[in-house]
Amino acid sequence: MRTAITRLLGIEHPIVQGGMQWVGRAELVSAVANAGALGVLTALTQPTPEALHDEIRRTRSMTDRPFAVNLTFLPTLKPVPYEAYRDVIIDSGIKIVETAGNNPAAHMPAFKAAGIKVIHKCTTPRHAVKAEQIGADAVSIDGFECAGHVGESDLPGLILIPATVARLRIPVIASGGFGDARGLVAALALGAEGINMGTRFMCTQESPVHENIKRAIVENSEADTCLILRSLRNSSRVARSELAQSVLDMERAGAGIDQIGPRIAGAKGRRVYEEGDTEAGIWTVGMVQGLIDDIPTCAALIDRIMADAERLVRDRLCGLMG
Repeated sequence: MRTAITRLLGIEHPIVQGGMQWVGRAELVSAVANAGALGVLTALTQPTPEALHDEIRRTRSMTDRPFAVNLTFLPTLKPVPYEAYRDVIIDSGIKIVETAGNNPAAHMPAFKAAGIKVIHKCTTPRHAVKAEQIGADAVSIDGFECAGHVGESDLPGLILIPATVARLRIPVIASGGFGDARGLVAALALGAEGINMGTRFMCTQESPVHENIKRAIVENSEADTCLILRSLRNSSRVARSELAQSVLDMERAGAGIDQIGPRIAGAKGRRVYEEGDTEAGIWTVGMVQGLIDDIPTCAALIDRIMADAERLVRDRLCGLMG
C-alpha cells in the first residue's frame, strides 16, 4: 500500500507510532521501524539533550530503517532547553521530526536547513493550515478520541479528517481512535494518507509499559477514559481512575493549577508506566482501548493490520460494488 506518506517518509506501511512521553523509547521505536512503519522516539522522555543523543544512537543499533523524533513544545514549570534538544536531533542526522504543542515556527529554519521532514501534530483544521504555512511537510490531525491533549474544539475524526484534508495541499495523517485495519481503511477513505497509533502501540510486547497497564488497556472499554483540565483549557484524555476523579472534583470546586499540579505531575505518570500501579499517577490512554484485546509484537500487529486492510478493501468494499 503506497501513499503520499509512505513516499514522503520512506516507509513501507502508512502507519506512524505516536510520540508518547515515557513510552517512545528505543525498544519500541526500533520494533515499529523494523516492521516497516514509522517509529517515533520521544525527545523529552530523555532527561537531557545528551541522553537523547545516546537514545538515538541506541535506536540506530537496533534498526537500519527510518525513524523519527518527537519534540513537543508545552508550557512547563521548569524551563526546557528546546534549542539544545533540537540541535541534538539535527546533529544526530535524524531526517524526520514530529513537532507538537505550541507553534514550532522558531525551529523550522534549522530543521529545514538540515533537510528534515517535519510532521506537525494539530487538533483543528485552522492549526493545520498554519502548520502548512510555516513549512510543515505533513500534519498529524488529532481527533477528540485521542489520548492526551485533545484541544478545546471537541472535533471527532469523522469530521476533522476530511475537513483538514480539504484545506491542505500537504499530506494528512489521521490520529486519535486508530488501532486496527478498519480505522486505516476508514482514514484513507476520508482522505488521509496514513494513520497515527499511540494507545495501540502502548499495548505491544516491545512497549516499555508495565504489564499491568497493558492488561488494564485490554480489559478497559471505550468508556473508561475521562477529560481532565478542561477548566484550565488544557484538556487531556486520561484513564478513568480514582485519582482522575479527584482531579475532576477539584476542578468543579474551582481549584487552579497550583492546587491541581502536584496531583498530575509527570513523574507520577511515569511511575504508572514503570511500576504498574494504575492509581500512582495520571496516565493517558485513548478511547481506542475499547478495540484492543491482545498484546502482540509490533511486527504481528502491523502485519495483521495491513493484511486485514487488504481483505476489507478487496472483499467487503469491492464486493459491495457488485
